[in-house]
Amino acid sequence: MPGDFLDVLDVTGVFVFALSGALVAIQHRMDVVGVLTLALVTGFGGGIARDLLIADLPPQVVRNEGLLLAPLVAGLTAMLAPRLADRLRQPVLVLDAVGLGLFAAVGATRASGAGLGLVPAVLVGTVAAVGGGLLRDLLADEIPQILVSGSRLYAVPAALGAGIVAVGHAASANPTLAQTAAVTVTVALRLLALHFGWHAPVPRRPIRLPRTRAPARPGRAHRSRRARR
Repeated sequence: MPGDFLDVLDVTGVFVFALSGALVAIQHRMDVVGVLTLALVTGFGGGIARDLLIADLPPQVVRNEGLLLAPLVAGLTAMLAPRLADRLRQPVLVLDAVGLGLFAAVGATRASGAGLGLVPAVLVGTVAAVGGGLLRDLLADEIPQILVSGSRLYAVPAALGAGIVAVGHAASANPTLAQTAAVTVTVALRLLALHFGWHAPVPRRPIRLPRTRAPARPGRAHRSRRARR
């Protein structure tokens, strides 16, 4: 039963993230190839990174037919429902938050099951959660949310959700309960951060790096010596 629940979370996470990628592609007026490409990359990016980190090869996406179909269904759903394109901003943010929670929980669970310790499991879960959204933003020619100064909490909720699963695994807690709690906390914290404007601390003063002078060209130095003569 826990394994079946984990597979459901995995497929749901891929579908939700892929749908967010497809909606972003529609927002940028991409054609059908662009929509499906962004759906595939967003849905699979975090999971492939997770599987590579825990040496689970070949990756799950090429071993599970449900995972392969999920981004295609998501992309077609976005294209066949044009009304969604008129209200893109809010759906994308909500779907992104749900995908963040699902991938954090699944990533940390698979990492813990592979024998990784508490901190590595949290790291893998966080990378899996933010990887798809990061690739989506880069391909859409946007600054990834995780890198924007003053952006709403993104990696922090993912790390917290992954930590809940990792701690639960270490304490031999019910995995389904730990995964459900992780998804709930991650999604709730992300949505609250979007609503109230919470963000990670930003340095008050920018760091000023010392300016280095470019070396003088030999010809210019030679001419200046001749002028002084």
